[in-house]
Amino acid sequence: MSALSLPIHPITHNPTQAWEELRRSQKIIKLNVKTPQTPPDEHMLRFVCMSDTHCLTSHLQFEIPYGDVFVHAGDFTRCGSASEVEEFNGWLASLPHKHKIVIAGNHELSFDPKFTGGMSIKHHHKTAHTGDGLINEIPDLGMERDELKAAVAQDNTVDLITNAVYLQDQAHSICGIKLYGTPWQPEFCNWAFNVPRGRQCMEKWEAIPEDTDILITHTPPVGHGDLCCTGVRAGCVELLSTVQSRVKPKYHLFGHIHEGYGVTTDGKIIFINASTCNINYVPINPPIVFDVPIPPGFSK
Repeated sequence: MSALSLPIHPITHNPTQAWEELRRSQKIIKLNVKTPQTPPDEHMLRFVCMSDTHCLTSHLQFEIPYGDVFVHAGDFTRCGSASEVEEFNGWLASLPHKHKIVIAGNHELSFDPKFTGGMSIKHHHKTAHTGDGLINEIPDLGMERDELKAAVAQDNTVDLITNAVYLQDQAHSICGIKLYGTPWQPEFCNWAFNVPRGRQCMEKWEAIPEDTDILITHTPPVGHGDLCCTGVRAGCVELLSTVQSRVKPKYHLFGHIHEGYGVTTDGKIIFINASTCNINYVPINPPIVFDVPIPPGFSK
């Protein structure tokens, strides 16, 4: 077992309690960010950020602002079916942004090899005595079980994203600005890209390069945009320590917790929960827009 660069918090499995301890040494500033009304300066790259649209882009109650880069931080479908992905990809094509970046979230079941590759749901379908495998073992979250089975029976659904760059534990550079996208999150109903809190989460975050300028995850870190309506924290403790102590990006973009929409900072890093849908799955939260200076030697 390889050594980790940062320690695991002793009560990481209780993020609400862990945050009560951590917050004593944390600075949390809530920012009121307004959409710019003028075009970006030629030396700035404008990012337009959304997340958690859940197949509801046709019901948006706002226009998508102009920008250079459009970013979606996951949960663009309900369960990752081919038809849902194709619809989302068609919507991406309608956006005028020159660069488009997408990561998956826990609802993109068909993007997660746990459900589609190796000893997965397809293997179970062929073996009658094992039943329907993984799909029968997860909560349906209000969806029809047959719809979930059909979604993960599709091959190579990720290839249907043709109108954006899809990042899954990958880096990508735009005009000298370095991005990294990863879909993993602490266990949540055992849907897509779930890993246990603690070491297994940290092993995913260890892959994030230290020179990342903009980090895109689906999960929030603990303490920023992760407070649920039930009063519990759902963010990842190890993600916060990775972001603050090792990677130190200028921006950390995420979604997942709809009621956590908004922008905060610890005085050094800008944390952005760009969830488009509210807690009732109504897509009313507008995109969050910010401008990033283009490094010397690069241009649009």
